[in-house]
Amino acid sequence: MLPVSPELLGILLPALVAGLAIGLTHAPLGIEVLRRGIIFIDLAIAQIAGLGLVMMELYWPHAAGWLLQAVVVACALAAALLFHWSERRLPAQQEALIGSSFVVAASLALLLLADQPHGGEAIQHLLSGQLLFVGWSELAVAAPLYALVLLAWFAWPRARAGIGFYVLFALAVTASVQLAGVYVVFASLILPALAASAWPGWTLAVAWASAGAAVLAGLAAALLFDWPAGPVLVVSYALVALVVALPRWRRAPAAGRAGRG
Repeated sequence: MLPVSPELLGILLPALVAGLAIGLTHAPLGIEVLRRGIIFIDLAIAQIAGLGLVMMELYWPHAAGWLLQAVVVACALAAALLFHWSERRLPAQQEALIGSSFVVAASLALLLLADQPHGGEAIQHLLSGQLLFVGWSELAVAAPLYALVLLAWFAWPRARAGIGFYVLFALAVTASVQLAGVYVVFASLILPALAASAWPGWTLAVAWASAGAAVLAGLAAALLFDWPAGPVLVVSYALVALVVALPRWRRAPAAGRAGRG
């Protein structure tokens, strides 16, 4: 176990702010994803945004920061527009299209990195992230996107409908995949929302509380035991979701039987 020194706390603070910002922004989006039944859209858009990131790092490694962000946002928005089109034109095939897009984007990233000396490390970074190495400069880039998404979501409810949902989703995922990786993006969107679904009437509050608890516990464990932050956070999200939802789920069948009696 690593001693908790001021240096380690200096590493933890920006990672903690980033993790809480991700949880705060993803909770309402994840609830909407569950409501729409498009569970794997987060994996697909995150992976497609990650593919854009891989391409830029391979072919334009010294590109300006704004250009890198523009390309990654463009990839995510292109995927969002495709999925919005499929929702209107091919609703029965949408989930299959989303899943296929994830597999194709992941395979393209693997092919691009196959001959790279550090390709394995790059893939691991894309999937599980390096949240404990996030600095204030990365947060300064992501914060405006999170602020824009949250402002639009709560101040302009019409933005949640139609194409607006897909655009806001793409913007949030663009920021998050660079900070935390594909796996944490999926876990932070789906697991708090899944836990909150067991608490009707308190859904958003429970999702936010679950995300906050998972981030605090996961980062503390990663720091204290020198574990990789991404996998630890995913497990932490899952354990918190179980703790929050399982008591309600266990009572649900008994209540159903009593009602039928």
